[in-house]
Formats: sequence, structure tokens, C-alpha cells
Amino acid sequence: MNPEVVTIGLGYIGLPTSALIASHGTNVLGVDINQKVVDTINQGKIHIVEPDLDKIVSEAVLKGNLKAATKASTAEVYLIVVPTPFKGNHEPDISFVEAATKSIIPLLKKGDLYIIESTSPIGTTEKMQKLIYALRPELEGDIHIAYCPERVLPGNVMHELVHNDRVIGGVDEGFYSKSNLVLQ
Repeated sequence: MNPEVVTIGLGYIGLPTSALIASHGTNVLGVDINQKVVDTINQGKIHIVEPDLDKIVSEAVLKGNLKAATKASTAEVYLIVVPTPFKGNHEPDISFVEAATKSIIPLLKKGDLYIIESTSPIGTTEKMQKLIYALRPELEGDIHIAYCPERVLPGNVMHELVHNDRVIGGVDEGFYSKSNLVLQ
């Protein structure tokens, strides 16, 4: 499978998002550091409890539109959907976002769309933009970077992903044409 979308993180937001995108016929590679999670998803099963998710994952895997792996591959769109826990003193820890971003930087190419969907503090998108351009300066101005805050409640994620209004903020205007691939 040649993925159009790579989702980094297959937890309570990443897996439902990946499955929903794949259910519309888009090839999605979901990436997780946990091999057991990857194996479970590749069997068409789920590792979390979320109503209706099992059916969508099973169908998407069976149709070949959803695959899981421990490493990303080249795509057109990269979604960063990893945890952002709190450190001491209620300070957000964006180290998972940074690690996920670093994992895909070698794969980025001109025209790609990079979206952070992890709950993260103001300025995180710009920090990741600086990180990307520091390591890949030739991409400056040639990739599209955005932030889309997750807006769902566990137990109702599938319904809310489809029916909730979503806000995607880009650091430039070019990301809007690419975001259609994800938002169909």
C-alpha cells in the first residue's frame, strides 16, 4: 500500500481518525511505537474501547485502506496525534509531538501537509515548524503546516469526528487545498 495519509499515534484519537479517513477510500498508514497495537490493528481488531470503531477498523483493514506499522513511510499528509501529558507544575509535555515530528522529517517533501492534532499549548505548531526547517531548510515555504485541535469525547468519538465542526489553522494559505484529502 502506498499511503496518502500517515497518522502518527494510534490511540483514542489517532485510531478513530485513521479509520474514518480510510473508510472513505483513502490509503492510511497508522504508526504506533507499540508493536502489539500495530499487530492488533493489522488483524482488523482494536485495542481501545470505542463504540462502532471495531467495525470501521475491520472494514478498512479488509479493504486494504488501513495498515499499521511502527515506522512511517512517505505520504502526502502527516497527522501528528500523540499524547501531550502534563509534567510537574501542570506544564504540558510536547516531547511526544517533537519525537513524532522528528520521525517524519526525513520523509517530508515539497507539497506535503503536516497537521498537529494533539492537544498542545499555543506556539507548539510554530516550534515544530522551526524544527522542521532547521533540519530540512530546503523545505521552507514548500510544505504546509497546520494545527487542528481535537474536539471529541471518549465514548462518542466516531460520531463527533463526523458531526463536530472542526477548525484547522494553517501557518500559510497553501494547506487548504491539501487538507481536502483528509477532510473528505
